[in-house]
Amino acid sequence: MFRIRKTCLEMLADRGYLITEEERDATRDQFTDKYGPDIRREDLTDDPTEQIFVFFPEEAKVGVKTIKLLAERMRNEGVQRAVMVTQANMTPFAKQCLSEMAPKYYIELFQEAELLVNITKHTLVPQHRILTREEKQTLLDRYKVKDTQLPRIQFSDPVARYFGMTRGQVVRIVRPSETAGRYVTYRLCV
Repeated sequence: MFRIRKTCLEMLADRGYLITEEERDATRDQFTDKYGPDIRREDLTDDPTEQIFVFFPEEAKVGVKTIKLLAERMRNEGVQRAVMVTQANMTPFAKQCLSEMAPKYYIELFQEAELLVNITKHTLVPQHRILTREEKQTLLDRYKVKDTQLPRIQFSDPVARYFGMTRGQVVRIVRPSETAGRYVTYRLCV
């Protein structure tokens, strides 16, 4: 649970949310002192900036009841976006419930196994940065292209999910190159 929570905090920091250095740099011993040896997942539920919730449901297989409770809490707190870290897959009815709530509440779903390691720190994953709307427009004007003419990155790509990309956003990818030093490319999330 320590590694999962640490990766989750790093993910939120990479997305631009405010995470305290104390929480982000906590050691395993500090984590155990704070939450105890028998960690209840509910205690890890976090609200770092009152803009996004991070839920760690206790149930091994999350159902509709849990989704409704989380949506109710989000409604009461006025939060539109959340990350839910589950132990296993959700029930089909819970997935359907999530898709029905999509316009009003956006809940991203991650399994614990996906967050054991921060994928952006792997040596084979190049540096990614999401462009702002102004930067995207400048890029399109500079190269005189439409956004649909850019190379694509899937909405379900692990790095796109890590950064919380939405369809229509453009990401700048910088790779090391033996001949040019660095190679910059842009991809449209579809």
